[in-house]
Amino acid sequence: MISNQIPQPIPARPILSSTIPSRTITYSPAYTLVPTYECFNRCTYCNFRVDVGTQGWLSIAQAEAQLRSLPPSTCEVLILSGEVHPNSPQRSAWLQHIHQLCQRALDLGFLPHTNVGPLSHQEMQQLKAVNVSMGLMLEQMTPNLLQTVHRHAPSKDPELRYQQLIQAGELKIPFTTGILLGLGEQVDDRIASLETIAQIHAQYGHIQECILQPYSPGTSETRMGQGFPLEALPELVHTARSILPEDITLQIPPNLVHQPEILLACLEAGARDLGGLSPIDEVNPDYPHPTAAQLRACLDPQGWQLVPRLPIYPQYDRWLVPPLDAPLNRWRSLIQSLPIGNF
Repeated sequence: MISNQIPQPIPARPILSSTIPSRTITYSPAYTLVPTYECFNRCTYCNFRVDVGTQGWLSIAQAEAQLRSLPPSTCEVLILSGEVHPNSPQRSAWLQHIHQLCQRALDLGFLPHTNVGPLSHQEMQQLKAVNVSMGLMLEQMTPNLLQTVHRHAPSKDPELRYQQLIQAGELKIPFTTGILLGLGEQVDDRIASLETIAQIHAQYGHIQECILQPYSPGTSETRMGQGFPLEALPELVHTARSILPEDITLQIPPNLVHQPEILLACLEAGARDLGGLSPIDEVNPDYPHPTAAQLRACLDPQGWQLVPRLPIYPQYDRWLVPPLDAPLNRWRSLIQSLPIGNF
């Protein structure tokens, strides 16, 4: 049993200010907790899921042990889960378990960010109380993928995910979304998906980041093609930057964009964030994240400065419910004790 006494927070270091110079690239020092890999969806390209009923859930005690072992520079805890069917008798217990994991992360001084698939309005409202931000990939708005890579993945219905972005806006949840590239969509589909994100943000103003994530075949899956051609990514970054409002930060995953010249070209085209850097990319386990030091070795000579950030951008601090104020303010206000390069 875990004691009801709230432990002392893990020492934290503050992240950057709200003003980001044009040659600054951000990332979040992060760690991923997976409540369960079990998922009722069967996307043809997935390297994450296991069949329902084949694994247990991560216990609160196991999660706490993992979190207590992390370096003090870790600010974000990403809660990333396989999905329980909305009509499953386990759905309520699954959501409560996620809520408890978020609360425990908060108790230990971390800032939770949850991405566990489409949720109801009530479920999102419950998790807002224990998260500084949340996320869900729009992936692609075209329904054509429901006949191919998503034919056995009901929660990948574009309309369902579209409504999720709207619900997040209605609830004033700082949100991360994005598009997945190379699933069989057309160029016009990518444009339409980006325009959809821009339209929703224009109404609610809640989307912090848009991820451009190239599909990269893994070793453990049934391959569905060669994925997205990385040499085309800088042009897409440029296009996305012209479509999306300036206050949506464009993010690219450096473990999937592993060619330095392409990574640098994406930055020149308008990408400004590299996402959460954690020990393992649970979604793409065959593509380990580079360290911040490795990225700086690539970026510094070209005049880019890599700096850490929080999983909530400063302009959204006012949206948080009161119990989240204390851990957030602690991160915002503590004096940084180590040079940036030591993160």
